[in-house]
Amino acid sequence: MADPWLTIIGIGEDGLAGLSEASRKALADAETVFGGERHLALADVGSRGRAWPVPFDADIVLGCRGRPTVVLTSGDPFWYGAGASLAEKLDGDEWIAHPAPSTFSLAAARLGWRLEATACLGLHAAPFERLVPHLAQDARIVCLVRDAAAVDKLAKWLTERGWGASLVWTLEALGGPREYIDQHRADLFAEDIAENLVAVAVQARGGQGMPRSSGLSDDLFIHDGQITKRPVRALALSALSPRPGERLWDIGAGSGSISVEWALCGGKATAVEAREDRAANIRKNAAAFGLAHRITIVAGKAPDTLAALNAPDAVFIGGGLDGTMFDAIWSRLSPGARLVAHSVTLETEALIGELHQRHGGELMRVEIAHAAPLGRYRSWEAARPVVQWSVVR
Repeated sequence: MADPWLTIIGIGEDGLAGLSEASRKALADAETVFGGERHLALADVGSRGRAWPVPFDADIVLGCRGRPTVVLTSGDPFWYGAGASLAEKLDGDEWIAHPAPSTFSLAAARLGWRLEATACLGLHAAPFERLVPHLAQDARIVCLVRDAAAVDKLAKWLTERGWGASLVWTLEALGGPREYIDQHRADLFAEDIAENLVAVAVQARGGQGMPRSSGLSDDLFIHDGQITKRPVRALALSALSPRPGERLWDIGAGSGSISVEWALCGGKATAVEAREDRAANIRKNAAAFGLAHRITIVAGKAPDTLAALNAPDAVFIGGGLDGTMFDAIWSRLSPGARLVAHSVTLETEALIGELHQRHGGELMRVEIAHAAPLGRYRSWEAARPVVQWSVVR
């Protein structure tokens, strides 16, 4: 590596004593040292220190380009730290990093937890709903929170959702002389925490975790009846083949149930919905599942709204497909992208039949009936048949 002008240093509560020789040398040579006020005090950099602006702005560091500069962060700069925000703006030979143990590593070391089996979340500026996909019986979670007040709010949030029996550890100022750890039960939490530098560890107990199979219960979603029903949704998701990091276009999203289940698999979804009341339901469902950061809602009708969107890896059309919409979508798909379309009308079924003949793929007709009362007895009550066409570009 060439001589980098920027050194990114992870510093712990033990200050200079916990830094490597390389980190201490970079600090001694730096003209300017950026960091939070706590970091600057721990490193004892005096007048060379510049506190971060709020909100964080990586561009101020670029103003020092070419001159010896240090950025101080807590623990590991690349785990909910400023490291990646800086590195993505720089060439690889401009910077070097010296990480310290992260709060997650320190928490696992104090509690004896396997870090690879522990969910690690940053909730500084994120809603507690981000916990929802991770909550399961005896699941272990370590959370970074904004301040001491957030701990009480988190305990109440867990209790209100049936997880009041969970064990909660407050871990204050880990790795330094003021370190303090205490154990609580979520529904009995009543402690005043003096230290704002606090993390929370949770061992979830008492509640019912969310199933992780495709086809979640319809009752988990807010909807007005416009929802891809559970068994049909499971078939759609199987054909869509979600993969982490991929993007879905959910056309005519209704309740957003397809988008939610796609995002639960680690992808991102763009839900296109013309009706504002249904778009509001999508927002509520995305928030309730802790997925608002993964689901973008676009108000309007396809294909008019599609031109401004990034190309997808998969597309789901729950209804309303016509030739114009298909042409607009098909032209945007890259090789390997998947398209799944459903129809319950004869007109759309005829179009799907023509498209299947032209482009191939798999054409399937699904008929489902549920047991329902019939006088003193029971009988089968059939739902409308659904035709599914799935194809790879």
